Amino acid sequence: MSTNPAIDALLAAFTASGDTRLLGSALDLATGEADKRAVIAAALDADLDLPLRERLARSALDLGDALDAVALCGDERLLLPVRIDALLVAGRLAEAETDYRAAVAADPVLEDPKIDARLDEARAAAAPEAASNVIGFVHAARGLRGAERSDREEAAAARALFAEADNQVRFADVGGLEDVKKQIARRIITPFRKPSLFAKYRRKAGGGVLLFGPPGCGKTLLARATAGECEARFVNVPVIDVVDKYIGEAERKLAAIFADARRDTPTVLFFDELEALAGTRSGNANQSHVSLVSTFLAEMDGFAHNNEGVLILAATNMPWGVDSAFRRPGRFDRVQFVPPPDRVARAEILKLQLEGRPLAGDVDVDAIAAKTTGFSGADIENLVNTAVDLAIEEALASGAESPVGQRHLAEALGEVKPTTLEWLTTARNYAKYSNAGGQYDDVAAFIKAHGL
Repeated sequence: MSTNPAIDALLAAFTASGDTRLLGSALDLATGEADKRAVIAAALDADLDLPLRERLARSALDLGDALDAVALCGDERLLLPVRIDALLVAGRLAEAETDYRAAVAADPVLEDPKIDARLDEARAAAAPEAASNVIGFVHAARGLRGAERSDREEAAAARALFAEADNQVRFADVGGLEDVKKQIARRIITPFRKPSLFAKYRRKAGGGVLLFGPPGCGKTLLARATAGECEARFVNVPVIDVVDKYIGEAERKLAAIFADARRDTPTVLFFDELEALAGTRSGNANQSHVSLVSTFLAEMDGFAHNNEGVLILAATNMPWGVDSAFRRPGRFDRVQFVPPPDRVARAEILKLQLEGRPLAGDVDVDAIAAKTTGFSGADIENLVNTAVDLAIEEALASGAESPVGQRHLAEALGEVKPTTLEWLTTARNYAKYSNAGGQYDDVAAFIKAHGL
């Protein structure tokens, strides 16, 4: 019962006739909490139109009657924000997250950053405060610069800085590059998997492998996949975190990284943008750079320590900028050119990039692959993302999911251009005029085969 006879009369008429417009009129008259609750109670089992359902649900939520608001929202997709708010008010965070994720999975157009933010806030409020176990780089680096420490302490500090979670990337995650994979499997992975066999032939597992090629062609991903295939710990060493303004600290960090790797084999150390750490020593090089290069060479040689079971992988876009001393046997004795993907590889990369996305039936990856000569793996990823953006724009405009179709990919081709041509032009000059040792033979063969 309400406190207003007119509302009671309207609710009685609704009960008799089932005309939901009477509920709207009753809600218009309701000013107090008791009157609103009377109208909401009468509406819980009614078949309401969307505008009235939303009004009643929001009224129930304003009154703090969260479960009534949830019941009024039901499974109506357009009332998802109100339902999530009501569940959070009711303290049912897990149900709110489950309902939201399920709704978005069924219809991605429903994704709402505001709902994500509210769920994040509720999750943070529900979780107990926990002491952070993350060691910041600055503090750990100060530790490396602190008082004299043992090798074990240095290695532990390096692990806090650079160690990564278990590596799950495999060769199957790398599209194309089959010849490169075969070479790596034969020269790198097999010695790690069959150490006893190689020990019988006095062949050590480990050493250094340098991957070079145009940007975006999969060198970093290939390094991760190599570590995954070796079932070895993968440690990514960011160059920016090694270089230090304090004299001698870069060398100490580098030594600590190798010490940690030797204590927990098999380990793969990966140095991206190698030229920044191992650049050519010349008359113009400053003393600190010369010292860093010398330390790097000494650690790779394992003169004072045993590097058995430690594989050093490195990648560079500028092999001509790497000091020649790194190329002798025992250091980066295996140098592998990672070329732009061929047509078959581009089709495979397209399939990997399109996997799991809503696709139209007319998508022809082979036709797209034929039109992407010179594209790197990163270029193809950019192409797919551009096509996806076009499909998302259509979905937002229409209010319904729009699968990625051939027309989206064709339109994206008009916007995305290959980024490898500049690198190949530079590499062609080195292959032609600075290839006395045959180090750029693979590059020369690739350029000749593709008429570049």
